[in-house]
Amino acid sequence: MRILVIGGGAREHAICRSLSLDPEVDAVHCAPGNAGIGEVATQHAVDVLDGEAVAALAAAEQVAADLVVVGPEAPLVAGVADAVRAHGIPVFGPSAQAAVLEGSKAFAKEVMAHAGVPTARSYVCTTPEEADSALAAFGPPYVVKDDGLAAGKGVVVTDDLAQARAHAQACGGAVVIEEFLDGPEVSLFAVTDGQAVVPLQPAQDFKRALDADEGPNTGGMGAYSPLPWADPKLVDEITTSVLEPTVRELHRRGTPFSGLLYAGLALTSRGLRVIEFNARFGDPETQAVLARLRTPLGGLLYAAATGTLADFPALRWSAGAAVTVVVAAQGYPAAPRKGDVVEGLAEVAREDGPEAYVLHAGTRADADGTVRSAGGRVLSVTATGADLSEARARAYTAVGRVRLEGSHHRSDIAERAAERAVAGD
Repeated sequence: MRILVIGGGAREHAICRSLSLDPEVDAVHCAPGNAGIGEVATQHAVDVLDGEAVAALAAAEQVAADLVVVGPEAPLVAGVADAVRAHGIPVFGPSAQAAVLEGSKAFAKEVMAHAGVPTARSYVCTTPEEADSALAAFGPPYVVKDDGLAAGKGVVVTDDLAQARAHAQACGGAVVIEEFLDGPEVSLFAVTDGQAVVPLQPAQDFKRALDADEGPNTGGMGAYSPLPWADPKLVDEITTSVLEPTVRELHRRGTPFSGLLYAGLALTSRGLRVIEFNARFGDPETQAVLARLRTPLGGLLYAAATGTLADFPALRWSAGAAVTVVVAAQGYPAAPRKGDVVEGLAEVAREDGPEAYVLHAGTRADADGTVRSAGGRVLSVTATGADLSEARARAYTAVGRVRLEGSHHRSDIAERAAERAVAGD
């Protein structure tokens, strides 16, 4: 099987790495890729928002893809998966109509209401006056979400009314204002072909830029999996009360969802609540989840793309844990600096592999092979271990070998979970 992956972040690097380890996958291609993906995939230039260009690349003789995997949300919402399917090539990723589940938070709320999926009470506001009324109705902490795509940074949670109002106005169009949900957050991915739903293992990510969940919201500063503190029945509960009803509702509407359905959830004092849906693998949770998946990835994604997921064997997982720590550029998330040299990557590969490795996100390579920063989240350092404590230790040892001027990372990824696991809590 020959597979083309669309995208160029750490999520796509993780996907390409897993596909390269699949004995049934003969070749992995990626477009446009980054400075690290070239180690596991052949890279190509393409406009990821141009469906016809992506389809032409997939069909080209040098690629001849049996499957196209669309990584980021923007190409999905733009209809890239539809264009590739129209050329008769199987695609892992929902149609543009189904991807509106992520493209519009207001639409997602409507789907959840019809499907009976538990979520936060909310108002969709289109004027400053409506936003002010909604903020007054809920009170602090205020939760304000841009209705459209915002690369994981369109949400503000604050006790400051002025900041909440400013974000609502800055969004420019519709905003969703909802009640604050207490309790820990969980991410759960599910692979689906529009009917069958196969959940992966849960993960937890860290959205705030600084330790102790301080600082501004980001696209994610780290993640870990599994969740030793979670109820063993949690995945089954989420599958039956959230994932399957949502997939059924979208099928009922004539817009079946085929691809990766991502549920961001809060385990509140009043029960499970959906915070958001995404229409693709999450970043950085994917890096930690795929590090533990033992079932070959290519066959799983192909089964979803071809409607044969119900016959796919049960997934196999490693018994250990995985931790991902994001190394971000100076100034991230407000104004990340680009062009700085990244050093220490060979040291990680030599000293820490295969238990720890670096997945590239915002990087580019000079003609002489020098790796430079090219985005806000530059690297995802991922490590595995027998438990969270060992995986954390390996991840942070590897992070310590990476040198990027002005970079920052959180030092507390999975710390509390590891401590609770040691204490038997």
